[in-house]
Amino acid sequence: MNWLHTWGGVVLGALLFAIFWMGTLSVFDREIDRWMMPPTRLAAADSGPLDPLARDLRSLTEGAQQWSVMLPSEREPAMRIGYRKPGGDFQSRHADPATGRLLPDAGTWAGTRFIFPFHFSLHIRAWSIGYWLVGIAGMAMLALCVSGVIIHKQIFVDFFTLRADRKPRRLVLDLHNVMGVLGFPFHVVITLSGLIIFFSIYFPWPQQATYGSEQRVFSREAFGFYNRPKAGEPAPIVSLDGLVARAAAEWQGGRPYYVRVWHPGDRNSYVEVRRSIADDVTMNLDVMYFDGPTGEVLHKGSIKPVMAVQRFISGIHFIQFDHWSLRWIYFGLGLAGCVMIATGYLFWLESRRRKHEKLGLKGVAIVDGLTIGSVTGIIAATLAFFVVNRLMPMGFSLFGIERYALEIWVFHLAWLATFAHAWLRPSRAWTEQCVAICALAVAAVILNWLTTGDHLARSLAQRHLWPIAGMDLLLLATAGIAAIVASRLQRRATGKPAGQPAMGAARR
Repeated sequence: MNWLHTWGGVVLGALLFAIFWMGTLSVFDREIDRWMMPPTRLAAADSGPLDPLARDLRSLTEGAQQWSVMLPSEREPAMRIGYRKPGGDFQSRHADPATGRLLPDAGTWAGTRFIFPFHFSLHIRAWSIGYWLVGIAGMAMLALCVSGVIIHKQIFVDFFTLRADRKPRRLVLDLHNVMGVLGFPFHVVITLSGLIIFFSIYFPWPQQATYGSEQRVFSREAFGFYNRPKAGEPAPIVSLDGLVARAAAEWQGGRPYYVRVWHPGDRNSYVEVRRSIADDVTMNLDVMYFDGPTGEVLHKGSIKPVMAVQRFISGIHFIQFDHWSLRWIYFGLGLAGCVMIATGYLFWLESRRRKHEKLGLKGVAIVDGLTIGSVTGIIAATLAFFVVNRLMPMGFSLFGIERYALEIWVFHLAWLATFAHAWLRPSRAWTEQCVAICALAVAAVILNWLTTGDHLARSLAQRHLWPIAGMDLLLLATAGIAAIVASRLQRRATGKPAGQPAMGAARR
């Protein structure tokens, strides 16, 4: 078990840290959206009529098989519009709910389209490789949790043991143990639930054995989906506002939050209306399908017993229900998981550094660079993602590359650069990357102020800008922590005899 715990963490720790880091940020993905998309920083308002918006969307979504509108909520006051034209990528726009007017295209994938999907797919689409890598890491995390409990015989004693006055190596191990015990229930539940969410990818054989090639039947029975082919004859659509009102009445006050029009403008068009998932842990599957030209009810979907269990587990993981206190607890425990993974790496390095140096082995040097790039590296890359978002004006492109793609390129190039920096300057990499994190975090706050006028005092004074203030405060807190760490690392490095590796000294 000790061998499994050690090497499972060393081999997959970098991937696990990236998954935990992006998952932690995804707790506030809608708030990150509002920070990165200034046009959506609207005051909360009830949704206005959908029919005028539908008329305005005809030219924008012409040729699309379907288009959708996500109605406003407290966390996302702007209406989100999505559509995909034949042969094109999925497109997303926002509209003012009070007027139905389309807002300027922010030109970014921000939190919901970049950070959140990175958490579970790494944005690697080919052959579902990203999903499988995350699944393997999830299975490894469960094994690490179980083996960690077994190898720590005094697990409750470890929780209350933090010897800050001892050698840094002892402190790192204590911190690893405390974070592991503190977040153990959360880490097990969040990892297991993440695997259960994608059961059709990781364990598809029962579904295939039961339904064979009839996957549409499975989708209809499990998720309440309905579909029918396009007729190829034009026909107008009934009032969307009337259909939303009928769905709300059917659900006895349950709030519709999602409207999707399939085959718009066609005689076989139909409208999908889904019930909000913000009032319960279970992500309900309540849905109604209406005939587009007549408004006749075509299909009603509701949650079935087995899927109720799966959707409850999914709700625990996604935390889309309204509960701000629990959301902050998720955020804190996610960060605790990041600290646990990082300190596990550091303890492995320091327990083997002298032995590897004596034997002339390169293992520590390789893992050292991997640790730096996967910990401070991905944090710096994320901050670079935020900074470039505020630097580039809306509508900006370079060599034919759109703004959102440039942001993603900056993230990945910055992340790769941190690994190269870690292996090229091992004695200074931790300190210098902490300095970079501090500088980037402060720059992001200043650039937000200069480009939008929403400085911290203004954001705190206006309730609808509190998510912007929260983002700025967390960035400043990150900068402060990075500055303190960089200062302490620098002092320890300069306090050691010449020739001693600075980072090795700092970590010991």
